[in-house]
Amino acid sequence: MTTQAPLPDHNWPVMEPGWVWLCGAGPGDPGLLTLHALNALRQADVVIYDALVQQDILQWAPQADHVYAGKRGGKPSAKQRDISLRLVDLAREGKRVLRLKGGDPFVFGRGGEEAQTLVQHGIQVRIIPGISAGIGGLAYAGIPVTHRDVNQSVTFVTGHDQSGNTPGSLDWASISKGSQVIVIYMGMKHIAQIAAKLMEAGRSIHEPVAVVSTATTDEQRALETTLGSIVEDIDAAGMEPPAIICVGKSVLMRQALDWQAQAAGEAPRNLDPLDRGRPAESA
Repeated sequence: MTTQAPLPDHNWPVMEPGWVWLCGAGPGDPGLLTLHALNALRQADVVIYDALVQQDILQWAPQADHVYAGKRGGKPSAKQRDISLRLVDLAREGKRVLRLKGGDPFVFGRGGEEAQTLVQHGIQVRIIPGISAGIGGLAYAGIPVTHRDVNQSVTFVTGHDQSGNTPGSLDWASISKGSQVIVIYMGMKHIAQIAAKLMEAGRSIHEPVAVVSTATTDEQRALETTLGSIVEDIDAAGMEPPAIICVGKSVLMRQALDWQAQAAGEAPRNLDPLDRGRPAESA
């Protein structure tokens, strides 16, 4: 990997001393970084990075101190308060601080809390969005999060709350009835409870479900199953977090759109997985 490829001509923002830029690093593949993220990496004095940020990405900031601040469920993790206040302290030292978070910082990434802390302490911030795993990770598995023959709505939910439990504030019955496709972040630990709530609310035990772990990386794995079998199949396949879970008929599209398998020489399993009975280009 080269760290010196020139950026195209553009009025790129300058990271000033004492500023903190909150930046999404995307779901894993370094190629999914934005150019604004690359520009930030090249200017930072300190990079505070999360557990899901690939080490390859940090090579684009060889001049910076790299400080790990990962939070992973069930494992020793830095406290959120300590992370937020560390950003404040570094900015007050006059450092150019890059807070690098997996996916998008404002999608279940606590970016909103960190940015608010900084603003409350008088620190200037810049927000750089990133590709969220709920979209990009599924796309790498060949699953379109929307498809005109499947859904006109999609709901993104988190599988656990601040206490680590299934979010009690979520109305699973309404989600089940109101959203054709449901994308669940950080749901592996409580998938048995989540699946049960969805089926209790009327979702079929045969509804297609996909689990994509370590999405967009060389270690990516994808499991296709159903809502009624997901718990047993996850266990049998040895699937582990981090993973994104998709519930809905759009999962069937992977039979036609598993582009990584096709690039490796496999034929599509089904050219018409939704049984439309007509070419995809037809109205």
